[in-house]
Amino acid sequence: MLEERHPPEGLVIRTANEDDLEWVVRRHGEIYLAEKGWDDRFRTLVEGIVDDHRRDHDPGRERCFIADVEDRRVGCVLLAAGDEGASKLRILLVEPETRGRGIGSQLVSECLEFARRAGYDKVTLWTDGGLLAARRLYERVGFRWLKDEEPHLLFGNVLSGQYWELDL
Repeated sequence: MLEERHPPEGLVIRTANEDDLEWVVRRHGEIYLAEKGWDDRFRTLVEGIVDDHRRDHDPGRERCFIADVEDRRVGCVLLAAGDEGASKLRILLVEPETRGRGIGSQLVSECLEFARRAGYDKVTLWTDGGLLAARRLYERVGFRWLKDEEPHLLFGNVLSGQYWELDL
C-alpha cells in the first residue's frame, strides 16, 4: 500500500508517553515557525489537540505514535475519534534531518492499521495545501482530496486548508 521506502535502521514506532506529548507540542511550534513562519497560534492549536488527547482519549480507539531512531524522537502522528465512524489523522511531523527516509510513511501506515483494528470506517484529515510532501504521502496511501479548500489567515500567513479522507 505504501511506496517502498528504506526507513533508517533501528526505526521504532511506539505509543507516546507524557514526555513525548510535551515534545510533540514544542517541536511543532519550533519547526513550523522556522520553516513556514507560522506564529505561536499554530503551537497553541497543536497544544489544544494534545491536551484533548491527554484529557479524554480512549486508548482502544485513539493513539499518538512516536517514531524513534536510536532512542531519539524523529516523528509523530495522532489518531483521534471523529464523527460517524470516522477517525482523524492529526499532527504528523517528521524531524527535518530525517525526512525523505520513509519515517512519515511508517507513521501513517501504523496509524491507519490502528484505525482499522479500532473499527473505524474512514480516516479524515485537514492540512494546508502548501505542505507538499505531506500531501504526496496522503495521496500515495489512498487519501482523496475532497476539493473542499478554504483560504484562511491563520498562524500569521494566508493558507489554504484542505480536507482529505480515506475509506478503510
